[in-house]
Amino acid sequence: MVMRTRQSQRRRQVLSRERIVETAIELLDAGGEGALTVRALTERLSTGAGAIYHHVGNMNELGQAATETVIADALPWPVASGGGAGESGGAEEAGETGGAGETGKAGGSGRAGKAGESGKAEGSGRAGKAGESGKAGEVGGSGGSRERPEDRIRAVALGLYDAATEHSWLASRLAAQLIREPWGAVTPRIFESMGRPLRDLGVPRGDWFTTTSTLVHYVLGATSQNAQAADDVPGDAPPDTEEVRAAFLDTASRAWRDLDPEEYPFLHDIADQMRAHEDRAQFLAGVDLILAGVTASRPR
Repeated sequence: MVMRTRQSQRRRQVLSRERIVETAIELLDAGGEGALTVRALTERLSTGAGAIYHHVGNMNELGQAATETVIADALPWPVASGGGAGESGGAEEAGETGGAGETGKAGGSGRAGKAGESGKAEGSGRAGKAGESGKAGEVGGSGGSRERPEDRIRAVALGLYDAATEHSWLASRLAAQLIREPWGAVTPRIFESMGRPLRDLGVPRGDWFTTTSTLVHYVLGATSQNAQAADDVPGDAPPDTEEVRAAFLDTASRAWRDLDPEEYPFLHDIADQMRAHEDRAQFLAGVDLILAGVTASRPR
């Protein structure tokens, strides 16, 4: 009896909430929402259902924890911000320290993208602590070069896009939380990450919610569409491969060119562009279009 108790204690020490969440992410990545079951978890972790529920409460809570973990790794946090008078946020000018009272805790290894870059976003995305000298590629940190608000928005957008591309189950969960539970842990973080730099662009206070919502809905909608397209591949072909994508776009392009040119002259003109487009670059172009509208409409 004493031996069994000690073995049970050792299992509890090895089994942690973090390990369960990591395993849940692995199962979701491998098989989607249907793969995340108590049976699959117990088999993968070599434990009982009771031990899992002891750490995570229920499967819905586990799914939320998996989403939060992926987003924490995808987004730079806290977001560097110029901050107006009386507003929180890091100082924007070189040589100034971070916002008063701001602890600047790192919230994950977000990727900071370069302006207009269509390749993978680079940089650790770690936010510097108050008074800490900035480093190249980091969001936050004072005394070094700061990214412009537009670049911070692109970094957040690309972080979400890349996370949803890597984890095909993520986009639907983000959309569901935005609609059904906007007070959950993930939606406020996304809004804060988008809203601070939009505020710093000079968007009038009365338009903060509408502008941020528009950008967030575009980002989540585009990432969801891309994730769904990656899963909806013909036959038994592996998803999200260059060969499958090229074949699909070639078929779509030829179908557009086969339409009546008098009835669909525009589609004939863009058929080749559609076949040659790159999804990530197209996504970033949409972000830039929204930012261009924000810049053009702000008070002068």
